[in-house]
Amino acid sequence: MTKTGEYSGRVLICSGGRFESQANAQIRESIMAGWAECFGEENVVAANISGAAAAIRYLKPTIVFGIGSYLPESTYFGEVNREAKKIGAATVFWATEDPYEQDANYRIANDFDAIFSCERWGSNFYTRKDVWHLPLAACPKLHYRPINEAVERTIDVLFCGVAFTNRKDIVRGLLPSLRNLNIKIIGPGWGELGIGFSDARLEKEQLVQFYQRSKLVLNLGRSLNFENKRFMIAPSTPGPRTFEAAAAGALQVFHEDTYEIRRYYTKDEIPSFSNRREFDKLIATYLDNDALRLETAKKAQARTMADHTYGHRIRQALGILKENGILQS
Repeated sequence: MTKTGEYSGRVLICSGGRFESQANAQIRESIMAGWAECFGEENVVAANISGAAAAIRYLKPTIVFGIGSYLPESTYFGEVNREAKKIGAATVFWATEDPYEQDANYRIANDFDAIFSCERWGSNFYTRKDVWHLPLAACPKLHYRPINEAVERTIDVLFCGVAFTNRKDIVRGLLPSLRNLNIKIIGPGWGELGIGFSDARLEKEQLVQFYQRSKLVLNLGRSLNFENKRFMIAPSTPGPRTFEAAAAGALQVFHEDTYEIRRYYTKDEIPSFSNRREFDKLIATYLDNDALRLETAKKAQARTMADHTYGHRIRQALGILKENGILQS
């Protein structure tokens, strides 16, 4: 085992199952890139949960890192952790679907040496010690694009994502303003709202192209709870799309009902609104001001690359694990 990164050791990333979504697969690839940045690509291996125990026996990693959803019955980490313990590997789980599955966290609560939750509020609802908040991020390899100032931005306002109920409520409240603009609201469930709305699904590269052609990109959180009925934890931490879009050079306008976004970006990097009046002010400020839009997008992109990549998150996690004696220095 050679050392080509900042750290020595071998990492096995364990995730998924038969029902892993495309979005989770992309997050897995992004997280792998963050680990590879620290340990070197040859020392980072991914395994499906069905084959992870055998991979541990063969590869003998120093860290077994579970990620993703813990909700499906087929996603059982017990065997994985038993094999890891046999070889003295540290076991860590990054819950990237919190708080939407929070009621089911008992399925991993006692298996891992440490747990990271992508949701700040959600990290408080594990009935065990050694749980920390670790937000998701952007992957330079997958998400960064130079901002092309020559591209004509013909779309006034863009949104791409599933039409969850809370998102529809927000957009309906903005409709009097949106009707006067050239809009593209794209994703399953939007088509019924008429002109400018579409049920289409976009691939990652298509989405990046839409970012490059858009003046403003709406950032709307989701409220789909699979297993979050016990405490009804409201999501607070910005989702991965926030960091991904910023890395791609999008100028986002963020709908907020908390101030959590300000832990990551200033108002000069990602402006925010909470009602139609504030949204109209952002339209008046940014829509016809090419220079200000470019300056703001560049600031958000620079902030992302400086502070919010998966390499940064993995280094933060490693620091916490070492500080708390879960990993040896």
